Amino acid sequence: MTEKDQQFIQQKGITADEIEQQITRFKNGFPWLKLKSAATVGNGIVCLNPQQETQCLKQWKTYQNAGGTIEKFQPASGAASRMFKDLFRFLDSDKKQPETEFEKRFFDNITLFAFYPLLNKTCVTLYQKDVRELIEAERYIDVIKALLLPDGMNYGSMPKGLLKFHRIAAGITHTPIEEHLEEGAQYAADSHRHVRIHFTVSPEHRTEFERLINDRVPQMEKVWGVRYDISLSEQQSNTDTIAVDMDNSPVRDKDGNLLFRPAGHGALLENLNQRNADVVFIKNIDNVVPLKSRHISTRYKKIIGGYLILIQNQIRKYLLMLDNKTVQADELKKILNFTRETLCIDNEKVDQMDNEALTTWLQNKLNRPIRVCGVVRNQGEPGGGPYLAYCPDGSSSPQILESAQINPEDPTAMEMMKKGTHFNPVDLVCYMKDYKGVKFDLHQFVDNETGFISIKSKNGHDIKALELPGLWNGSMSDWNTIFVEVPSETFNPVKTVNDLLRKSHQ
Repeated sequence: MTEKDQQFIQQKGITADEIEQQITRFKNGFPWLKLKSAATVGNGIVCLNPQQETQCLKQWKTYQNAGGTIEKFQPASGAASRMFKDLFRFLDSDKKQPETEFEKRFFDNITLFAFYPLLNKTCVTLYQKDVRELIEAERYIDVIKALLLPDGMNYGSMPKGLLKFHRIAAGITHTPIEEHLEEGAQYAADSHRHVRIHFTVSPEHRTEFERLINDRVPQMEKVWGVRYDISLSEQQSNTDTIAVDMDNSPVRDKDGNLLFRPAGHGALLENLNQRNADVVFIKNIDNVVPLKSRHISTRYKKIIGGYLILIQNQIRKYLLMLDNKTVQADELKKILNFTRETLCIDNEKVDQMDNEALTTWLQNKLNRPIRVCGVVRNQGEPGGGPYLAYCPDGSSSPQILESAQINPEDPTAMEMMKKGTHFNPVDLVCYMKDYKGVKFDLHQFVDNETGFISIKSKNGHDIKALELPGLWNGSMSDWNTIFVEVPSETFNPVKTVNDLLRKSHQ
């Protein structure tokens, strides 16, 4: 490293040793995870009956009124570029008019998008013709330019959270940010009707987020009868990872500096670790629907929130018993059965342990952050899946895994993947404090062997990027995890712009 390199990484808060470790990781890769089985209903996934759902709803209402702190943690820094990849492809082609089904559907239904009035106005400003006139003149490329490029609406570079997603009424549209503000009022208000929401944002768009929030919050507080406590944070630069070329040599940018890249959503563990609420809801920024379509998703947020509190109460009760150190054998067996049957944590060695060793093992396994994850029946949507996987200590526990973590050349693992019935829509509610009310240090529960190496492009050349263990994957590997089946209606992602044409978004 040159002296300039050393100054550069010091400014980012990264050490030379960390870079060396990252390059070694590029060379050696990550180990495949060993699977026990895919999680299914009755084998790692809970399917609540109507009576249990009612109990959970009552439990959540009781918790809200009891004075506990609740927060929505909302990753919102990701750019929407992938949402428009098909339109960018059209823009870079020599086409004069739409040819693919995607392109035809976009232009055939262009008036149905919430952003259409703004797009129309932008086209008039840029070309002195509205969208309809440009389409009649077969100037499809100009319409896309007005939507995606900086001279127009710049939707190709903006974060999803700031895009106009939904038409609410004549002349009124909502962004995902506004939908999340409403959601928070519907299921995350505390006993004082305070709603805490934390958004992680990109530095270059922070001002726009603040402007939108400051503009909308006063009116929403009146409509919903709440007081909002909104906070923002940025992904810390010391979580960035170095990029290398295909032979694992560091890549440099046009100024000769070492090239670093954001390390995926796992880098947000640091942001999450700084939150101080007892209960935290986490979901993707684009998985929102307008108010008229939201009743199912808000109902199940309350249900999984209530189930979390039921589990946390039981774990707290058992840990207080274990603190006594004089727990009888039959009580130890009862706690072990809870650990095996409810938390789905097991280790064959525990059956040979004496009472003292078993007590220590149970204390270690139970005193961890807790998350209840809503999982959806797999209907072809992309996403990681729920599994029972082996941990470094030889025990098995529920994990959310991505396909990239599973050995494609292991026929047994591939067979387990085929038997998977559910996937992870990122629908989490977490308990962040221990049974004595002390906040956990979330860094203590990460499996650092569960990162990713991905291939990216830089100036037309392939480079390798290193992603930290995903926020809801390896970063939460050592949490206590419960999978609960939720309806597919709770999952309405916007992966492409045409997803906004789905009934749930109209």
